[in-house]
Amino acid sequence: MRARPGHPTQGLLNFNGKVFPCALGRGGIKTIKREGDGGTPIGQMRLLSGYFRKGRVQSTRTRLPLKPIRQSDGWCDQPGDPNYNRPVVLPYRSSAEKMIRNDRLYDCCIVLDYNIKPRRRGMGSAIFFHIAKQGFGPTEGCVAVDPQVMKRLLPYLSRNTVMRVLR
Repeated sequence: MRARPGHPTQGLLNFNGKVFPCALGRGGIKTIKREGDGGTPIGQMRLLSGYFRKGRVQSTRTRLPLKPIRQSDGWCDQPGDPNYNRPVVLPYRSSAEKMIRNDRLYDCCIVLDYNIKPRRRGMGSAIFFHIAKQGFGPTEGCVAVDPQVMKRLLPYLSRNTVMRVLR
């Protein structure tokens, strides 16, 4: 995956020789990622597991471990918290992103291994591969694709899949 020429918040995702448009972070691709900068981190990230929204995703056929999103699912984005960049149960004492959203962005949401092991406080959290906004508007640092592209890619994804973000 690399940035689309002339559009730093959009990218081109190459999978098995096919190229798909994608959305990137509002800060473009970053060599050094910081919490809140809106950057998509450069580098290689394995796909670890994911979440899906029951009733909104037609097929979850994949080799990745996926679980349905519950109302209580959250993701801690508070750098000083011991659970920073980890899933948490809502309501949570610190800042945490809700995994159930009113929009469709997390209807299918894959966790990338960015800043997971080891976790470095303030280096960015919740870097996901998920569904894009209409028109591929920028993300907060994630990579996002059209729902039909996600559906097409899911059967090929596994814990051995690596997303490479290049400049």
